[in-house]
Amino acid sequence: MKRVYTKIIKIILLGIVVLIILIASFFGYQDIPLDVLKAKYAPAPSSFIMVDGMDVHYRDEGEVRDSTPIVLIHGTGSSLHTFNDWTTQLIVDHRVVRMDLPGYGLTGPFPHRNYSIENYVVFIKHFLTSLGIKKCVLAGNSLGGNIAWSFTIENPDMVEKLILIDASGYPSEAMSVPLAFTMAQTPVIKNLFTFITPRFIAKSSVENVYADKTKVSKELVDRYFELTLREGNRQAFVDRFSVSPDTISYKKINSIEQKTLVLWGEQDKLIPPKMAYRFHNDLPNDTLVILNNIGHVPMEESPNQSLKPVIGFLKNN
Repeated sequence: MKRVYTKIIKIILLGIVVLIILIASFFGYQDIPLDVLKAKYAPAPSSFIMVDGMDVHYRDEGEVRDSTPIVLIHGTGSSLHTFNDWTTQLIVDHRVVRMDLPGYGLTGPFPHRNYSIENYVVFIKHFLTSLGIKKCVLAGNSLGGNIAWSFTIENPDMVEKLILIDASGYPSEAMSVPLAFTMAQTPVIKNLFTFITPRFIAKSSVENVYADKTKVSKELVDRYFELTLREGNRQAFVDRFSVSPDTISYKKINSIEQKTLVLWGEQDKLIPPKMAYRFHNDLPNDTLVILNNIGHVPMEESPNQSLKPVIGFLKNN
């Protein structure tokens, strides 16, 4: 009887191994060489600057005489390209600076794999200092919003105004989570994620954060997918989700004195609009704008509609 059980177990294990091999054959992807990605995603005006041991991909555009530039910070799994449409309009009157956060885009992972908000705040300070920026209007989406308000608390003298776009930071009450986020937090699967990364996961995840799925183009999915295949980014994606949730820092939000625009997609299922009202209630000096029929990434899904309140906010002294 033991021999029968042993044989069955061996057959099951062999089946699992064969299944993994088949999945890897169909959905396993090697990293895309950095020079290939740079050729496609870092044409002028892209530049690179060494910060904290990383060659950081960034763009610095617009009015060079603007001493208080607008600094844009993207969210999880994204890149500076998410602000392309906003930047095209903003640089008419402003200097606009954006970067690929460590772990995403072309910048690549943190050398010591520390993806805490605290470490991102330190990185932003070093990045701005490297560019000689002493004060800015700081804007961030999702994870970038969390970094932006955390940076403002730690470095209030460096922030003139704050723009929070579907920002994270409060305890999560997500109604729907992108497939890639779920995989990155699931035991065993998250280890496979670093080399088995089907393109449909990227497509599904982008569609998850859009209200209008028809706006998710092949080009958009290709960008998210291909930049995920930058060396180190898949492991960094998993590492970021391994960071213990911060359940304390949001209690400091009410100490932010800067004028703040809280900008939110009405159809955001990842960070629902009720969180916008939490920021609105806690911030002593804010303006709340809810955008109808838009999801989690307003600047990407509907750039013209989402930029209007931003321009008004920037003009209002």
